[in-house]
Amino acid sequence: MSTASPSPTAPGYFPPGSATRRVIGDPAALVGGISALFLQALHPRAMAGVDQHSSFPADFWPRLQRTAGYVTTLAFAETATADRAVARVRAIHRRVRGIDPVTGRPYSADDPDLLRWVHVTEVSSFSAAVRRLGLIDEAEEDRFLAEQVRAGALLGGTDLPGSRAEVEAYFSAVRPELVASPTAMRAARRLLLAPMPWRVALLTPARPAWTAVAAVAIGMMPGWAKRLYGLPRVPGEELATTAGLATLRTGMLAVRRATGRPAPPR
Repeated sequence: MSTASPSPTAPGYFPPGSATRRVIGDPAALVGGISALFLQALHPRAMAGVDQHSSFPADFWPRLQRTAGYVTTLAFAETATADRAVARVRAIHRRVRGIDPVTGRPYSADDPDLLRWVHVTEVSSFSAAVRRLGLIDEAEEDRFLAEQVRAGALLGGTDLPGSRAEVEAYFSAVRPELVASPTAMRAARRLLLAPMPWRVALLTPARPAWTAVAAVAIGMMPGWAKRLYGLPRVPGEELATTAGLATLRTGMLAVRRATGRPAPPR
C-alpha cells in the first residue's frame, strides 16, 4: 500500500510499535484488501452504494488507490492529516444514499450497520492475510483488531468487534443478510477482470499479475463466502493460496527495493 508521507515524529492515532503499523505496513495486507472487496460485495445494501455511486471502469483504479491511501494515511500519518482524510470520507458518505434493488430497502453510507460491515471485512481480511504467512500470531491479530475499533469509530462505526472471536460472532450474525446477488456477481467479475488500457494488458505483465492477485484474494475468503459465490472446494486450495500469497508478497517487496521506496515506518 502507498503511504501518505508518514511522519516518524509527529503523533498519530497508531504509534510506532502498534499492531496496526505492523499489519498495514506489510505487503500481504494489500492482497487482503482485495479479498475484502470480494467479501463486501455479498452485502446487498453495502454493494448498492458502490454500484450506484461509482463509474466503472473509469473509477476502478482511482477508487482502489483512494481506499489504499486512506487506510495507510490513518495508520501512519500524524493526527491532523488523518483527521482531514476522515473528514473527506465522511463528506463523501453523506452523499451516498438510495434504494437497494435487491432488498428494496434504503441504504446510506453513514448507516452504522453498513459501516460495521465494511470495517469488519477490511480489517479482518488485512490481518488474516498477514497471519496466514506467520508474520503475526493470534495475539497480535487480536491487538490489531482492537486498535482498529478506533479507526472504524472515526467514520461513525459502532459496536465494532475487537477480537477474532468477536469478528467470527459478527459474521455469524450478519450471514443471513448476505447473498451473491446479480449485483454482487457483477462486482466480482469486475474485480477479477479489472479494466486496463489494451497496451498495458497486452504489452506488460499487468494482466497476469492482477489475475494472480485476484485468484489469491478469492482463495483467502472464508469458506462460507466461497459457498455463497458457488465456488467449488478444490483439494489443496488452502496451501495453494498461502503459497500464492507468499509469492506475491516477495514480488511486492522486490519492487519496493528496486524502486527505492522506503518501507513504512513501524
